Amino acid sequence: MANHQATKKDVRQSAKRRDRNRYYGKTTRNAIRDLKALNGKEAADKLPDVISQVDKLAKRGVIHKNKANNIKSKLARAAKKA
Repeated sequence: MANHQATKKDVRQSAKRRDRNRYYGKTTRNAIRDLKALNGKEAADKLPDVISQVDKLAKRGVIHKNKANNIKSKLARAAKKA
């Protein structure tokens, strides 16, 4: 375990960030799963909300921006097909 105050604080901060990132990531994954289960008009209505969540993950650094773009592209194609 760390002995310096700054290192102890960094451990606390990183644990808090990890929990927060896990929460946001899991919530977004659940929203994506629910969106894929929908079809037709319902999927088109819910798509902007899920895309917004994915963009926020990329902005916060939880996922890479290219991964966010790939997810959004796949979701848009799936919603269009449904």
